[in-house]
Amino acid sequence: MSEHVKVAKAAGVVGAATLASRVMGYMRDMVMSWAFGTGMAADAFYVAYRIPNLLRELLAEGSMSAAFIPVFTETLTKESKESAQRLANAMFARLLLILVVLTGLGILFAPYVVKVIAGGWAFKAEQDKYLLAVTLTRIMFPYLLFIGLAALAMGMLNSLRSFLAPALSPVLLNIMTITAVMLSLRFLSIPILGVAVGVVLGGFCQFLIQMPGLRKHGMALRPQFEPTHPGVAKIMKLAAPVIFSSSVNQINILIGTIFASFLATGSIAYLFYGMRFIHFPLGIFGIAIATAVLPTMSAQAARHETEDFRETLSLGLRLVFFIMFPAMAGLITLRVPIVNLLLEHGQFDRLSTQGTAVAILYYAVGLWAFAGVRIVAQAFYALQDTKTPVSIAIVALVVNILLSAIFILWTPLQHGGLALATSLAAVINITLLTVLLRKKIGRIDGMRIFNSLRKIVPAAAATGMIGWMIGRQPVWALSGNILLKAALLFGGVVSCVLFYVVVMWILQSEELQFMWGMVKRKTRSTGQGHED
Repeated sequence: MSEHVKVAKAAGVVGAATLASRVMGYMRDMVMSWAFGTGMAADAFYVAYRIPNLLRELLAEGSMSAAFIPVFTETLTKESKESAQRLANAMFARLLLILVVLTGLGILFAPYVVKVIAGGWAFKAEQDKYLLAVTLTRIMFPYLLFIGLAALAMGMLNSLRSFLAPALSPVLLNIMTITAVMLSLRFLSIPILGVAVGVVLGGFCQFLIQMPGLRKHGMALRPQFEPTHPGVAKIMKLAAPVIFSSSVNQINILIGTIFASFLATGSIAYLFYGMRFIHFPLGIFGIAIATAVLPTMSAQAARHETEDFRETLSLGLRLVFFIMFPAMAGLITLRVPIVNLLLEHGQFDRLSTQGTAVAILYYAVGLWAFAGVRIVAQAFYALQDTKTPVSIAIVALVVNILLSAIFILWTPLQHGGLALATSLAAVINITLLTVLLRKKIGRIDGMRIFNSLRKIVPAAAATGMIGWMIGRQPVWALSGNILLKAALLFGGVVSCVLFYVVVMWILQSEELQFMWGMVKRKTRSTGQGHED
């Protein structure tokens, strides 16, 4: 089986599992928006949740694995499984100690954490909201411990080409959160506190679900303190810059939260819900492909297979752009119908829909960059170069801060300007990373990527016109009509997908042919399995 096929199969597994997670995530968002809307409790929760959510993005969705996988894979490739097991156990012991200390410090210094994230509340003397956010932060900080350990388990399983359990683990977080909302509304006087407990339990379950897979591979985790282990030292040396450079998008979102605390109540919730919709295609396809290509590129780099490395990078970028550009067009044109149908219930009113739709619009502008930067950064990590991504991340961070200040001070964009600043920072990030990667490894198959974009971008723009016509229908300004709205939105999405696929088929898209070949191989192997 070729490496390209392995990458595509892995991305398919991760994507399917992530789809289940995202669907459950939207169910969670629907329950949360129905119960709390975009008022004080919602703003306080999402400020407190910003820390564990940031850590989830940093650790569970690839950044820590980006430091661990290349070293773990190199040990598996060049040494033995026993050596890799010893490395994992030593890393487990070191990580456990660090996470326990950080969790304790987070609980102790929660008031200062909230002041940093939501300084505008202290400035505007919103004491009740501030105190609630402090309490929620203290309750949720232990999530860090569990999600950090889950990230280590995920890195091991991905290196062993086992992708299903790690990708499914967020489903448990969503299930626990939904359950906590429903029980808290019934039994607690301050229901949002119970939701925070549900987040922590969800993190514990994310770690627990991956244990059977490790035992199956004979890699059960046991703390083994080896302070001088060379592999652990190498991972720790890579980890800090990897986490920072990989997390630049999330840090930019955090900056948006800080600025939004100076805006009207609801602004933080608008940004949170807006980014949640961006995470749907980003998680299913962008993160799935990035997760799948890292072990392959790490192995190719370890074997000095430069040409194969370039081809894997090119394939990852082209597949990401093939999906992200039409997804971007769909989110921009269908943003109001999507939010209206899925969230506008209970405490989530028409004003909340409009505010969230604005956030989606400006975040969607950078969707292709959010996804693409993960692929390009993975190439540097596979080469065990963490200095370059962190340098570019700092540049993108400064750009985001400057643009955020400009947009909220001198334009009427308000929270929409904060979302736009995050998107533009991501564009700067991927542009600079691509230029420097080309200098590092020579050509990156740029003409092939450009030829794909010449087909993808016009086809995505034409697809967006269908969404635009659906979004203009007067039914979206009315309350009720749920069945009609659902039929209209579902039919519109299906029409957009079919139109895009047909156009790309006419244009003889290489990416479409590759994906169709994967489907046919899967169908053929399934049929043969039934015959046997």
